[in-house]
Amino acid sequence: MVSFKYWDDCVDPEDLEAMWQQPAVRKEWIDVGETQGQKVHLSRDPEGQPYLTQQRCGFATRFLLLIYLMVLFQAVAEIVTSRHFDTHIDPEMICTIAELESNRQPLAEQHDKKSKVTTVGIMQISPATAESMAKEYQISLYKIEGDPDILYRPFVNVYFGATYLKWLSNFENKVRTEEFMVRAYKGGTKKATHKSTLPYWKRYISVKETFTPRCRKHSNGPTTQAPTSTALDSSNSGCSPLIYLRRKNSSANAYKNHSTTVKRNKVGKLRQPLRFLSQSFPEDMREMWNNPEICNEWNKSNQKRGKVLFTLDSEKNPCLSRLELKAVAEIIVNNYFSTMGIKPTALCALAEMVSMRNVDGTEERTGLMGIDYSTAFRLYTEVGFRDYPIDYEEDLTKPFVSMYFGAAYFAWLSMYEGSERDLQFVIQAYISGPENVNPEGICPEWAKFEQTLAGFEFRERNGGRCNVM
Repeated sequence: MVSFKYWDDCVDPEDLEAMWQQPAVRKEWIDVGETQGQKVHLSRDPEGQPYLTQQRCGFATRFLLLIYLMVLFQAVAEIVTSRHFDTHIDPEMICTIAELESNRQPLAEQHDKKSKVTTVGIMQISPATAESMAKEYQISLYKIEGDPDILYRPFVNVYFGATYLKWLSNFENKVRTEEFMVRAYKGGTKKATHKSTLPYWKRYISVKETFTPRCRKHSNGPTTQAPTSTALDSSNSGCSPLIYLRRKNSSANAYKNHSTTVKRNKVGKLRQPLRFLSQSFPEDMREMWNNPEICNEWNKSNQKRGKVLFTLDSEKNPCLSRLELKAVAEIIVNNYFSTMGIKPTALCALAEMVSMRNVDGTEERTGLMGIDYSTAFRLYTEVGFRDYPIDYEEDLTKPFVSMYFGAAYFAWLSMYEGSERDLQFVIQAYISGPENVNPEGICPEWAKFEQTLAGFEFRERNGGRCNVM
């Protein structure tokens, strides 16, 4: 198995020197104790795990590593495109595809059982594609034949990924659009206009927004600046790789998606199937049925496996009972957030406040947990919460998906700007936005949360007994 301990193991000396010349990279490396002229470590976390391999780690560690990796990879993309592709390949495109394909992991590897094709590295290039590009352009810079492991080297992988994009840009001697190139990169030229690659293109557009225009090559050299904080909003100054989850100056009470059109019915609500199963994954429903309280409740109301219906509120909108809400929260926390100190009852109280347990959400907020699409999508693409797919805004009207991303946002806020935050901060920030938290002032949201939480904890202390509504 391919592994690297130092940057020096996977890049040529001139490439490493070029990395040191990047201001943002230089600052990051110096800040973690690296010295120019000595080997640069790929490992810096407490457990000695490589930065550039996929691993399970704590939320705070993963968050900081993602910022670190973004700085380094942007530098690699800029160096490769400026050296070999002039203005033909945009480094933003490289960065975005790498984000989608491998989460910027040089040692990533995927095997497609159907096509029996293995793709590797940051850009997820197959050895066959690399060899084809080498023959097409008579590339002698890197020798692929007989040494497929060379594709794990970041500069090599990016070079062949960019070469493939260049080839796609003039496929069949026609100038191709960015959309064609991206969709063909994902599914091949035959699926560049097929519906199967459309979600990938939509994700690409959203992720690309995080790489600001000043990431592009400048005639006077790179102007990339190192991040100074991990704020939610991007200042758009320099090319700060900040992870931001909501657009600048967005209203705290108006979570809106600006990139997805959602079909709505006559009263303005999201169209929503009434069956629980149609909005859940089979394994989640199995866990629900395995919950004795849920099983008892559903049997009493004559629900059948595969045909569980949502409860309807007074306005005939689908919603969860408090018992169902508690079960969903427990499943999500136990499966994905058990080490992060999040209490299921806290998520239940938030759902009660922001949506009244309504599956569609409200006019202002989407879904059970009131998470807007742009927030959920950035948690998925930038912070690494990828246990549930999030292709469309409608996905957030699925109870388990909404609960998952609500918990992810809760976890993110608990380490806002790199500092551990108390529950009062997290709740205020969740509801009103972290920039609007006023810990010294009167906060009606916090008082309401305490009251709502007390109700859920009282039911928990009394054996979980509660009314269906």
